[in-house]
Amino acid sequence: MDQVWRCAGLWWAADGPVLAWQGGRTSALPWGKRVAFEVAEGGVRTCVGARGYACPLRAAVPGRSTGARCEECARLDRAHSVAADTVADDPRPYHVYLAWFGPGLTKVGITAVERGPVRLLEQGAICFSWLGAGPLMAARRTEELLRAALGVPDRIPYAAKRAVRSALDPDPAARAAEISALHERAGALADWPESLERKPFRPVDHVGVYGLGGRVEGRVDGRVGGRADGRVPEAVAEVSELVAGGAVSGALVAAAGPDLHLAHGSGAVVLDTRLMTGWPLGPAEGGTGGGDRLTVPVRDAEQGRARGVQDGLF
Repeated sequence: MDQVWRCAGLWWAADGPVLAWQGGRTSALPWGKRVAFEVAEGGVRTCVGARGYACPLRAAVPGRSTGARCEECARLDRAHSVAADTVADDPRPYHVYLAWFGPGLTKVGITAVERGPVRLLEQGAICFSWLGAGPLMAARRTEELLRAALGVPDRIPYAAKRAVRSALDPDPAARAAEISALHERAGALADWPESLERKPFRPVDHVGVYGLGGRVEGRVDGRVGGRADGRVPEAVAEVSELVAGGAVSGALVAAAGPDLHLAHGSGAVVLDTRLMTGWPLGPAEGGTGGGDRLTVPVRDAEQGRARGVQDGLF
């Protein structure tokens, strides 16, 4: 393999998902594009460091880790993290939101106002609405109030999110119904912090952004990446880890949060891009014109749902 890059993760731009690589290189991911790469033979997955600094030990990390950090770097990363609740003096204003990932899968969370909806896209939220905005501690108190009063969690397992993406209600109003009812109940609660500005219910739907309506621009290998009913192919398997010498190749039919849904046979395989970080990766044999390939460990999608792996902190 002549040239390799190390993935720095997936981020969401205004026009869709983008893979970032260490050194500044980026790869846009339009629908229908063939995602094709191989892990270098003899390659080792190394820690990605923390807070913008490289790992001084270049420590090896397990293939199944979605954090891709060694123990010391993970501790440093969490030491100054709003997500880990170790920062209480952040002067930035924060939004409180309700996010819906599928039937019965609603959560409450907070995100910095300056980030806009990016945090919701990163989590794979199907639709969301702001509840209010204010100082960090006021947002935190509101989040705890809603969790206790409404019984809404602040985490949803990724396996649960993935399980429902190919069978979402086609009506945006139906998709927003649960957070609409919760938003109304939340507005009737007393004890909201006075410094938090309440926001009206204005649902934002991400089905189109994620490509979950089955929209794929153009054809790949003579076929369209959606189903006859307009939905994306059902996820039949999930990549569990990458391994040295392994290859992944498939047309991108949808993406949500860190997940890429790649066409494979009559269904789709979900690739969590967090599993790519830290690995030396290069072009797959045959390039973007090759067929579907999957020579890395996978698990049945039903097994992944049964495991119920916990999502990251909000």
